[in-house]
Amino acid sequence: MNRSIGIFDSGVGGLTVFSAIRRALPHESLIYLGDTARVPYGTKSAETVIKYSIQNAHFLAQRGIKALVVACNTSSAYSLEHLRKTVDVPVIGVIEPGAKAALAKSKTKHIGVIGTSATIGSNAYARLLKEYEPNARVVSLACPLFVPLVEEGWTDTEVTKLTAKIYLESFRNENIDTLILGCTHYPLLKSVIQEVVGSGVALIDSAETVAESVKDELAKNGLLINGNARPSYQLYVTDLPARFEAVALNFLGKGIPPVKRVEL
Repeated sequence: MNRSIGIFDSGVGGLTVFSAIRRALPHESLIYLGDTARVPYGTKSAETVIKYSIQNAHFLAQRGIKALVVACNTSSAYSLEHLRKTVDVPVIGVIEPGAKAALAKSKTKHIGVIGTSATIGSNAYARLLKEYEPNARVVSLACPLFVPLVEEGWTDTEVTKLTAKIYLESFRNENIDTLILGCTHYPLLKSVIQEVVGSGVALIDSAETVAESVKDELAKNGLLINGNARPSYQLYVTDLPARFEAVALNFLGKGIPPVKRVEL
């Protein structure tokens, strides 16, 4: 089954998911779409996020994918059911794997969630955590400035550290032992976030758990590559490919294909 796995996000953050899938499934071909012209999704309405997500899915489906990975928490919160009606392949989001990983890690079941305004407003993480563990105590917080800071490349500046302190210092009084990074951009701020919330709080980056979910889903559907095929990688953006390529090098190392700009 030599078709590619399609992955999309609103920008560069989903490259954390791309990288994790590449490590977990080294013989699978991957196609990534970063909707950089319309980032961030987290400040937009549910209707707009759904519309953009369907357009992204159509673009990837036209390239003959065998599975679709929604590497965007906001899109996962609003669009999964719509996407499953749009494309005839397995659709995997990031929220369920992240919630399960947090519950497995947490000893107290006091869990924090940070994300975009849309993701937090959807209540998707809190609802799922409570569904799996009714006694869980969930504290959710929107951190909308984190995405533009990451997109600007300001992952370790004084401005970023001050922003993180203003957003996250309240978590010190919430007695959480686990914090879900509910946006694929946020792992790029992991060290800054950890410094504010303290070393006693485990940070959950769902990229690794998403990769395992993709592997399980492909195996269940008989879609895994047989043997040691040589994979191909394609990277697309909707704006500024040169800037995206520079960030992609930090994530993926040398040898990445040229980043192509496309119109949706």
